Amino acid sequence: MNTDHFPPLFLSHGSPMTALEPREAGAFMHKLGRVLDTGLGRPRAVLMISAHTSAKQVLLLGGLQHQAIYDFGGFADQLRTLRYDANGAPDLAEEIVALTRHAAQSIQLTEQSGLDHGAWVPLRYLYPDADVPVLPLAFVANASPAQQFALGQMLAPLAQSGVLIIASGSITHNLGLVFGQGRPPAIDAPEIEASRVFRNWWLERSAARDWQALLDYRAQAPFGIAMHPTDEHLLPWFITAGAGGVEAAPHRLHSSLTFGSLGMDAYAFGPATPRLVQALATNQSAAAILPAMRV
Repeated sequence: MNTDHFPPLFLSHGSPMTALEPREAGAFMHKLGRVLDTGLGRPRAVLMISAHTSAKQVLLLGGLQHQAIYDFGGFADQLRTLRYDANGAPDLAEEIVALTRHAAQSIQLTEQSGLDHGAWVPLRYLYPDADVPVLPLAFVANASPAQQFALGQMLAPLAQSGVLIIASGSITHNLGLVFGQGRPPAIDAPEIEASRVFRNWWLERSAARDWQALLDYRAQAPFGIAMHPTDEHLLPWFITAGAGGVEAAPHRLHSSLTFGSLGMDAYAFGPATPRLVQALATNQSAAAILPAMRV
């Protein structure tokens, strides 16, 4: 079954260790994958936008096959044994390039391939068999939230034609708070005030469709800069928000935390969101048994 309409998604991916230590966010992503399959159907492909893949211009990685890239250091060696081998989608890549050919932010196509950990960690939970084609999209990390939103608006027709658009980043991302003191806080440490206030503000402004405040969050959000000293992990949120459109309020699907300040929230966008929310509600049990991670 493929209902053609998929809500664009923003998933906070956390550290690479999320692949081995799923906690609440990993359990949610596993459940989300099962609910997407049974409630909305299989997408033609996943257009994957990760905070860790950026370029000087918007770039679509159109390789025939993608593999996991281990773009990190200092974590468990076992992470480098985890694989994610997914097919690309060359025909769809050509469609996307044509879609934006005359736009202000035209997308360029490259035959490069690869999935950074911001992509393959969530995808291993959503589609553990790597049986959905993937197209990674490199965004411009120094473009403004408004420019990212406009890029998402150009991509909106894809969400209505069987493509699942996923942005991966982090709803809060100040690694100085996590690693700056030499030893990180406990993974289940209580949430610090700045993180709590910022995440609540983001939820409230999203529910109100206050796009002006959200796009200007660095000036208007409490603790906005403290929670995002650099904003590359939040900018993908605006791409999926643009793909969902201004009429439907962004909906928070999941909320959890690691290390007291690293938010793991997930959002859905666009008119197909209510169907996903309903499907999740009818499957209240958290993913019962997480799949064994293939090596």
